[in-house]
This record gives sequence, structure tokens and C-alpha cells, in this order.
Amino acid sequence: MSEGEKTRLVAWSRELRSVHDRLRQALAVTRQALADGEPAEPATRDLLLFCHGFCAALTAHHEGEDRHLFPAIAEQYPQLRDTLHYLRQDHSMIAHLLAGLQAAVARGAAPAELHRHLEGVAAIMESHFRYEERQLLTVLETLALDADPYAVLGPL
Repeated sequence: MSEGEKTRLVAWSRELRSVHDRLRQALAVTRQALADGEPAEPATRDLLLFCHGFCAALTAHHEGEDRHLFPAIAEQYPQLRDTLHYLRQDHSMIAHLLAGLQAAVARGAAPAELHRHLEGVAAIMESHFRYEERQLLTVLETLALDADPYAVLGPL
């Protein structure tokens, strides 16, 4: 294995951690926008902006994993297919929660309701990220996948 190839292979684990950290930060900014909003109207305006960016980034991340990363892992590590199935189920659940959050923001829901939506997304997202990292980071150190990180893990 050449030094360049080794660097590319190891980069997948670093890329995944980096994207997860940026998504965590984006969620924190979104939550802060809600916490800072007084009265509800500024909070809703801020959330429209932050939620759109956060929701789009998280969705693109999961779609890229489903389309590129998980098939490559399944091909090279077939023993992880059950794990990948659970991770895809998480992606579906998170998409449902994001849709609920986006609908609440669009209709100008009260800050308490928006807070509940964000807390639900945060809890599932964090649980998902931790599980994914525990299950896949070692595999990602050796994964042979010649692809653009933005396509595989999202535009963050």
C-alpha cells in the first residue's frame, strides 16, 4: 500500500468524526438560536435559517452514507450488514424527526414545542453518532473507497 493510499484510507475515520463534530456544532447553534429568541417571532425567524442549514446538512450526510459509504462497507465487511441496517433505520427515524421540526418551524410553533423537537433530534442524533463511531471507525481506517468525501459524508 502506497503512502498516499494509506493517507486516503485513514482519512475516512477522521472525515466521519469531523463531519459528526460539525453537525453537533450546527445543532448547538440552532438550539442557541431558539434559546436566544425573545419573543417567539425572532426565535422562529432564526430557526428558519439555522434549521434549514442544519437539517439540509444532516440529511445530506445520511443520504451520502446510505448511497456510498454503507454499500462499500457492506461489500468489504459483510459481517457489518446488520449494523448498517440499524444505522439506516436510524437515518429514517432522524429524517422523520427533522420533518417534524421543519413543519413546526414553518408553522411558527411556540418555543416550547420547538425546543421539544430539537431535544428529540439531538438525543437520537447523538445516540446514532456514538453507535456509528463505535461500530465503524476501526473499519473506516482500512476501508478502500475512492470517492469524494463531500459526496460520501455530506457538504460539511
